[in-house]
Amino acid sequence: MAGQKPLLELENFIAGKFIPCNSHIDSYDPSTGEVYCKVPDSGKEEIEAAVMAAREAFPHWSSMSPQDRSQIMNKLADLLEQSLEDFAQAESKDQGKTITFARTVDIPRAVYNFRFFASSVLHHTTDATQMDSMDCMHYTVRSPVGIAGLISPWNLPLYLLTWKIAPAIAAGNTVIAKPSEMTSVTAWMLCKLLDEAGVPPGVVNIVFGTGPKVGEALVSHPEVPLISFTGSTLTAERIMMKSAPHCKKLSLELGGKNPAIIFDDANLRECIPTTVRSSFANQGEICLCTSRIFVQRSIYEEFLARFVEATRKWKVGPPSDATSSMGALISKTHLEKVRNYIKKAFVDGARILCGEGVDNLNLPPRNKGGYFMLPTVITDIKDESCCMKEEIFGPVACVVPFDTEEEVIERANNVKYGLAATVWSNNVGRVWRVSKRLQSGLVWSNCWLIRDLNLPFGGMKASGIGREGAKDSYDFFTEVSWIDKWRTSYLE
Repeated sequence: MAGQKPLLELENFIAGKFIPCNSHIDSYDPSTGEVYCKVPDSGKEEIEAAVMAAREAFPHWSSMSPQDRSQIMNKLADLLEQSLEDFAQAESKDQGKTITFARTVDIPRAVYNFRFFASSVLHHTTDATQMDSMDCMHYTVRSPVGIAGLISPWNLPLYLLTWKIAPAIAAGNTVIAKPSEMTSVTAWMLCKLLDEAGVPPGVVNIVFGTGPKVGEALVSHPEVPLISFTGSTLTAERIMMKSAPHCKKLSLELGGKNPAIIFDDANLRECIPTTVRSSFANQGEICLCTSRIFVQRSIYEEFLARFVEATRKWKVGPPSDATSSMGALISKTHLEKVRNYIKKAFVDGARILCGEGVDNLNLPPRNKGGYFMLPTVITDIKDESCCMKEEIFGPVACVVPFDTEEEVIERANNVKYGLAATVWSNNVGRVWRVSKRLQSGLVWSNCWLIRDLNLPFGGMKASGIGREGAKDSYDFFTEVSWIDKWRTSYLE
């Protein structure tokens, strides 16, 4: 059509070169519902080429000193930071998140991921013991595993892709990464910086496409000995099944159904705005978002009224509008899934206090076809409801009362997930007791989303296998060997 802007067409990045693909997948702008990008629909052939490139690059990259690899990674971080605005604009358009969130969270964190692991790789130590009675010393050494298969999700595209690439290459591995087919643009843009940063060809290969085709080809490949995956528990089950014949190392960061527990001595002036943010940031499309809010009965009505009032102040609008608090959800399918959860809650007798089906959503004409919905608060809902049990992954928060400490711990733990939790109380002893008993890989007290990347990140139960962080990621991306030095000979 005359005057229509041409679609952006991505290419795979293999052995330091952009490689065209014969077939493509439509990628949509979530804020308009229109196709704006063509993503390669790759498969086994492209994975084979990437494995060959990664295999050939491994001897040189793994033999480089950590200092040299660190220098290259810091250069890459510098280049990414210099292009921060371009990457933020692309991430916002591709994922539907607000430009403010992309500018202040996604891209700065991607930069920091490279800098953090470029530094931490220089400071790891190994173990050593001695047995004087046997004239013997033992010590350990760590070596890169080989080719790392990295599969990242659509909610924090570059943020979580670099969270995997950075520790993998810092440890000396080469990688084959598969971003989500729904949010591939910033991964493609990152490829353009690799050569200038000094990353040798084949060290980082990015193959685009769907899970059933390119994902399965990567996970099933016998020359890819480890897989790091962030995404749904259902997909993780498939990965475990496909990886089992090869006994691959797996790191799986999966879903959550995260509780916030608010006691009657909580500082509501801080608690309420933070809990609104923890529930609805990035459209609720963060695995760490709060979705179940337990409020002690004596302050329940006050909290609920103030929480709904604060939620209604969140502006839903075009992601490019710097005043928008929330942008669009990732896809039409996902939007309908989230809406269906709300419909089920209503049918089951729950009350929808604000948001979907209650308040009006006003959007500019250009965004009427986008995947927007208002942040929604549900109450009078049973713990057995699917909205209280299953991961919705959208801007939906269920608020329910509780009476005792013992009761709320049991109810908070009564789901299959165990990723994150938040406890609000001014009683230090209570915070300590409750946090220790929650089945959660991460517990915040009187705050949310404050992270130290040195510490282990990951979940319990169906929220994942393994941990990520400075030491944990290094351990995952390396193999350890124990060397026994016995009866050292002496020069005569």
